[in-house]
Amino acid sequence: MIFIAVRFTARPDHADRWLDLVADFTRTTREEPGNLFFDWSRSVDDPNVFVLLEAFADADAGAAHVSSAHFAAGLAAMAGAIATTPEIINVEVPQQGWGAMAELTPTDAP
Repeated sequence: MIFIAVRFTARPDHADRWLDLVADFTRTTREEPGNLFFDWSRSVDDPNVFVLLEAFADADAGAAHVSSAHFAAGLAAMAGAIATTPEIINVEVPQQGWGAMAELTPTDAP
C-alpha cells in the first residue's frame, strides 16, 4: 500500500473552516476504488495545523488519485488557505490498511 502523511498549516483566518474547505476533496477521494483511508486530524498544539493520513491500495491507485480532477480541484481550493508549503511523507508499506497494535488492548473499566 502507498501510505501518505501530509501536514498542512492553514492561514489563521481559514483554520476554523479548513474541514469545510476540503470536504468535497475528502468525500470524492474516499469514493475512489483504490483508496483505503483518508483521515484528517487537527493539532492539539497549534489549531492552524492539520494532518492528513491517507493510503491507497497500490501505486496505480495513487497515480489515479493525483491525476484526478478532484485532486486538482482540492489543491486549488487549499492553495489560497495555506500559510506554508505542506510537508509530506510518502512511502510504500507491505500491508493493506490498518493492523492491530500488539502492545495495547482494552481492559475492563475500573
